[in-house]
Amino acid sequence: MSALQTTWPPGTECVARYNFSGTSDQDLPLCKGDVLTIIGVTKDPNWYKAKNTVGREGTIPANYVQKREGVKSCAKLSLMPWFHGKITRDQAERLLYPHETGLFLVRESTNFPGDYTLCVSCDGKVEHYRIIYHNCKLTIDDEEYFENLMQLVEHYTKDADGLCTRLIKPKLMEGTVAAQDEFSRSGWALNRKELKLLQSIGKGEFGDVMVGDYRGTKVAVKCIKHDATAQAFVAEASVMTQMRHNNLVQLLGVIVEEKGSLYIVTEYMAKGSLVDYLRSRGRTVIGGDCLLKFSMDVCEAMEYLEANNFVHRDLAARNVLVSEDNIAKVSDFGLTKEASSTQDTAKLPVKWTAPEALREKKFSTKSDVWSYGILLWEIYSFGRVPYPRIPLKDVVPRVEKGYKMDSPDGCPPIVYDIMKQCWTLDVAVRPSFKELRESLQNIWTNELYL
Repeated sequence: MSALQTTWPPGTECVARYNFSGTSDQDLPLCKGDVLTIIGVTKDPNWYKAKNTVGREGTIPANYVQKREGVKSCAKLSLMPWFHGKITRDQAERLLYPHETGLFLVRESTNFPGDYTLCVSCDGKVEHYRIIYHNCKLTIDDEEYFENLMQLVEHYTKDADGLCTRLIKPKLMEGTVAAQDEFSRSGWALNRKELKLLQSIGKGEFGDVMVGDYRGTKVAVKCIKHDATAQAFVAEASVMTQMRHNNLVQLLGVIVEEKGSLYIVTEYMAKGSLVDYLRSRGRTVIGGDCLLKFSMDVCEAMEYLEANNFVHRDLAARNVLVSEDNIAKVSDFGLTKEASSTQDTAKLPVKWTAPEALREKKFSTKSDVWSYGILLWEIYSFGRVPYPRIPLKDVVPRVEKGYKMDSPDGCPPIVYDIMKQCWTLDVAVRPSFKELRESLQNIWTNELYL
């Protein structure tokens, strides 16, 4: 175990690397994998005062914990770092040189489009095994069938089962990092054995969202099965490791199973999505103070993303969740990217997306501001679908000519003014989230929402 190099400031999150039973009443016992928050340093710099997730405090040995870091966004995380895509037989053989028995990679088949080829180095030469895609399953020998490439590789890692050798060492594609290794290195890998899945609370095209229990804490779990989809969610999880704010749904950790399943474990939000919360309760239950508080919660989360140069790209009431104590938190970081870039617009929610993002694929904090204006309209209309009575195909042409939705019934004029500022066609004139938060704070402080 290494000696302590630097002092971590109070508030630093860390993870226990080893079990620690404690030697005095002042010590905080640890189980490997426990998440802790540093409260401060003791007189001995080799010991920290820390607090665990249930609020218990005590001293811990500094070299028993590792700091939790954001997963580096520059690293190309892959669940299949041994998959090299469209390369030829000759390229595969060059990559597997010098020939080390058990060194392997998987490539797309050049002779049979849609199939794959497993290339394995054995006794000084490379064997190429065709992986056939048959009835939605993968097989090499028509005896063993697999859901995906990860399951297939996992099987032959344990047993040669007819191959020239078992798979021993993956040949990683240049520039990729094995996702499991990176989540472990940065302190975000959880133990699958300690996660109990209890019941489904939602189904998506990617898999299920379940309520679970992790070490006695109620959690929400996205269970993603399909390898290509799982790969996209690895990117979402890596973004979430870099985010820390009370109004963002907090990632607790990630489980990457060798068989290809991915579990993203987050805090459990008892009252579900904001749009369902608003629709199911309505104006007889929810007062103006509550609507403004939700608006401020979301704005504070977005101000944090703005300050950290992240663009959400899919801000809507369906992607905001409500906690047991009525705090609104922004979720669904599937499209979140560091500010810049373009993206495929085919899957974008037209009614929530800024005109310049739809037209020119220009995404920025200011396109998020447009979406925030739509979300405000959703909040004050108690979850109605935006642009009521306008056919979807007519929304963009009308908006680009300057059309703005009418104020929802009962919405304070001062809040409707904020919506209209968000919907300014000139991107440069739209307010920042910092300015929006200051405006909302002023409405709250002076009770102008009444």
